[in-house]
Amino acid sequence: MRIGAVLLLVGWSLLSPASSRAEAPATVLLEELTWTEVRDLIRGGVTTIIVPTGGTEQNGPHMAIGKHNVRVKALSAAIARALGGTLVAPVVAYVPEGGLTPPTGHMRYPGTVTVPESVFEGVLEAAARSFAVHGFRDIVFLGDSGGNQAGQAAVARRLNRAWAGTPTRAHAIDAYYQASTAGGRALLRSRGYSEAEIGSHAGALDTSLMLAVDPSLVRQDRLRAAPAPGAWEGADGNPSRASAELGRAAVEDIVTQTVEAIRRSLAHRAALPAGGHP
Repeated sequence: MRIGAVLLLVGWSLLSPASSRAEAPATVLLEELTWTEVRDLIRGGVTTIIVPTGGTEQNGPHMAIGKHNVRVKALSAAIARALGGTLVAPVVAYVPEGGLTPPTGHMRYPGTVTVPESVFEGVLEAAARSFAVHGFRDIVFLGDSGGNQAGQAAVARRLNRAWAGTPTRAHAIDAYYQASTAGGRALLRSRGYSEAEIGSHAGALDTSLMLAVDPSLVRQDRLRAAPAPGAWEGADGNPSRASAELGRAAVEDIVTQTVEAIRRSLAHRAALPAGGHP
């Protein structure tokens, strides 16, 4: 089934069993499984786990603070289903968002939570090492925010140096973020949206994605009353013409591109000589 159709027909039941895969678990979310179910899944060959990273940050006056976390959870679940043999770890919701004293970046807006880069990377590394202890062999980092990408790549490099000569690897997949930004921008431009509308944060693209994943987090009354581009405090872009239809098309592309990138990374790892690392 096409990802867009899945989102239209079942929404959050993205997490329900895939009818064409009788052997699939009832959920791909680690936090919804018991420890014995996890053990049995690993023994049965479910040895890839996605570690999604989001962010708790302001998203303009029209979109909820949990945007990144809700979106990356839903999309990671769809990606795991498409991959097969994959679970999704709990979302890492606290990431670098700006300075504290004085407040910078998103920290200028109430509700945002920030952590130092070293803390973010430390959490990722500890989580990955935990999963390796239990028998997961491929730990995949997917980040919904641009600020997460460098840290994920740095952690993957460190882990792969440490794990050289073992069957375990970490994968920082930036194709997810590239598809959700550059790919999404190209889609909206092809539909006649200007760069001023698309924006880089909480604009037409960002808001369309949220409308596709969970419209309850978008304040529709504020959307339709949008003034001229640039008048949205905390946002870059104009979301007044955002739509779920556009968001579903972008989501389908993100999932497709990410699944292909993960498969390439897994295949590359499998082809490495003993002791090698990506």
